This record gives sequence, C-alpha cells and structure tokens, in this order.
Amino acid sequence: MALVLEQINVEGLAHLSYLVGDDKAGLAAVIDPRRDVEIYLQKARDLGVRITHIIETHIHADFVSGTHELQARTGAPIYGGKSDAYQFELRQLNEGDKLKIGSVTLQALHTPGHTLEHLCFLIFDSKQGDQPFGIFTGDTLFNLDVGRPDLVGGGTEKKQATQLYHSIFDKLVPLGDRLEIYPCHGAGSSCGKSIGDRRQSTIGNEKVFNPALQQRSETEFVEWILKGMPEPPKFYSRLKQLNAQGAEVMGCVPTLQPLSPQEFQQMMQDENTIIIDTRSILAFGGGHIPGAINIALRPEFPNWVGWMIESDKKLLLVIESQRDVKLVTEQLFRLGYDNLGGYLHNGMTSWQNAGLPLQQVGEWTVQELNAHKQDPNVTVLDVRSDDEFQHGQVPGAKHIYVPHLEEHLDELDKNQAIATYCGSGYRASIAASLLQKHGFEKVINIPGSWMAWKAAGLPVAG
Repeated sequence: MALVLEQINVEGLAHLSYLVGDDKAGLAAVIDPRRDVEIYLQKARDLGVRITHIIETHIHADFVSGTHELQARTGAPIYGGKSDAYQFELRQLNEGDKLKIGSVTLQALHTPGHTLEHLCFLIFDSKQGDQPFGIFTGDTLFNLDVGRPDLVGGGTEKKQATQLYHSIFDKLVPLGDRLEIYPCHGAGSSCGKSIGDRRQSTIGNEKVFNPALQQRSETEFVEWILKGMPEPPKFYSRLKQLNAQGAEVMGCVPTLQPLSPQEFQQMMQDENTIIIDTRSILAFGGGHIPGAINIALRPEFPNWVGWMIESDKKLLLVIESQRDVKLVTEQLFRLGYDNLGGYLHNGMTSWQNAGLPLQQVGEWTVQELNAHKQDPNVTVLDVRSDDEFQHGQVPGAKHIYVPHLEEHLDELDKNQAIATYCGSGYRASIAASLLQKHGFEKVINIPGSWMAWKAAGLPVAG
C-alpha cells in the first residue's frame, strides 16, 4: 500500500490533471479535472480508492472544467481559491488550509498572478516525514515557463505580473531545489509564452533552466514577462466565464451521430451550421464540401477550433476514418462544443458517390510560389502570428493573422488569386477554406509553407 499519484495528460490541450491519495485509506483527490471524467473514475476503481475531494487550482480559461461532472458522479465537494467570480457552491480555501486524504496532506498556497484566486498545493506524505516533497503548481509555474498574467484583462496586466513575481520568488523558489513540481500544462498550451516539454520538474531545475526564474528585479520581471506576449486565443474569455458559472452536467461525452449525404446536405442549409472538415490539408485540397472549414485532426486541432469556431454554432463534421469519431467528439466536448449535428457517414467517399457538389483548393509548391510572388494578379498572404511574420516572410507578402482573417476580408481582392502560407500549411489551409467560404474563387494553399520555403533556400524578407 502506498501513495497514489497519477498524472493524466490530454493531448492537444496539453492539459495535465492528477489523481492523488492514499490507497491504504482508500481515499483520493482529483486536481484540475478535464470534462470527460470517466478516466478518473476508472483509475479510482482500478486502485480501490474513493474520490473524496475535487480541487481547482484556479478558474480555467483553456478547457471546460470537469469538477461538476465529477461531483455529479461522486458526490465529493469542490475546493478552490477565494473569488467572487465563482457562481456555484465550493469550499474556498485560504493560505495554509490543509486537506487530509489518508496519509497524504495537501496544503494551499495562495499564488496570484496568472489569476487572482490561484492556489498551488504542497503535497505531504506522512510516510516520508513532515516536509513536502512536491507541489501542484497549476498555471503558476511550468517547465521552462510561468503562467501568463494578461488573461484577467481590464488593464490589470502589470498588477498581475507583479503578483506573479512575488508568488514565484517569495513563495515558490524558497521552498527549496529538491521540491518536485506538478504543473497543469505541458508544451503546446497557450497558458504560457513557451512551455517546455517536461511534464514534471523540480524547483532546482527551473532555477537553472527556466528563463522566468533568472534573477531580475520586480520591475525588470514585469517588463520581461509582458514583452512579446502572444495574443491569447479568443475562446479563453468564453471558457473562463463558463467555468466561473459552472458547466452544465452532461453525464457523458455525447454520441456523434452518423448522417447520410442527403441528411448532411439538408442540415448544412441552416445558416447557424458550420462544417468542419478534419481531414489532412492535402485531402481537403483535393476535394471537399463547399463551405467547409478545414481544421485537420492533429494535436493542435482543439486550439484552432477554439480560435475559429463560435460555440453557439451547430457543427457538422467530416472525418477521415471511423476511428477518429471518438477523438473528435472528446476534443469538442472538452472545449464546450455541445451542439453537434453529426458526421458524414463513410466520409467523402459517400458524398462523391452521391454525386453531390465538390470544391477544390489549389496547391503550389514553394518553388511555384516563388515564381508567382511578383505576379500582379497574385496576392501572397501570410497568415502566421505577428511575431512569426516579423522574424521573416516571403518578399512582398501581405500579413493577416488567420484568427482575424474574417475581419479583414475587405482588404483582399476577389479578382486576384490568393496564395496562403503559414508555418507548415496547417493554418494556411484554415485560411484558404475560409476565403472559399466567403466567395473567393482563386485560392491556393502552400503545403509545407514557411518550413519548406526555408528548407528550399528561397529569399527571405524582414
């Protein structure tokens, strides 16, 4: 019989949650659960423990919290920081409050900065003495990064950054180099500037390698952390509000219904419906349903669905193969997309066999793009972020970051061919599909995009 400490990783969201407890006592807590909670229940069954505590380090902005789903299944109370933003019943903890889970104790440490109410939790195991051996850092401290202080908004960025400085250097760093850290996110999350690959670290490791933990004055830290902060995904504000209210309990991940081509075509006539084609960019370019938006099912899929798709839309899905149905449904569920119309049964094969309309996106190699870049009838459109664009671009390219493309359509000429590129072609395909949806007929995507452009040694501006 021993300490229970299980980390659960959610690919795509780069979200890390934890099951922690004492299997001898048969008790456990879940920290920062995802919305599809069956994994925690199954692990608890396998380990012979009962979930008695549900803990939130803070009000999350990048995924729908599973606290209410888990409470509905277990009856366990929810614990979190002190905030008037919460609109549901939870046990709000103060600095120093302790939660006993058999031989394991979790002690709250108030660490504002990423959010005002943020708590970290020191973990003690009575079998290992009276000192903590680790800390659940939520979104305060990651491998090679810290939580971004700009998500609260309202001009509070400098105040939040100042609080983050003191949380790190006055509370976390003095805990000692040996202390293990268990963060809420890994590489790929936008809750930091550039989170590292390791899903577990130590205070000592971060003091050596984490740029945020290098010696700076408070003023220098605030200036450093806010400089070059990437734009937060626009769905963050929606999910933060949803999590403060408490998400509706669904009971399980919904079943995505298969639709015949005729049913699919009829449902897509509703103006509140969006078609998401999750196939690869090359498959999409070769033939797709008119009006579909291509967001390929890769690890970045949930992030870009969140960026590009309003949550009140009814979603119709085109999926590469039957085995992807479950993954797509789970990813959408975790982001609060509950209005699912269904998916095209047997995919594009059934659509084409039914003799229904098809659309294509042109595709150029980077060599072809280079040959056309000075053609007056071609607009080369860079849809990468501002920071990426400033670090080099195709000569003569126009820049519009893909999440803002629909806001700037009037800056583009529908009579010209528009060649879209990004880092690899993924975002460029999103952009190309959006342009087609809005009536641009001469659209070309550049597979490989900037990565291929540099590999081919083609000229770079900027």
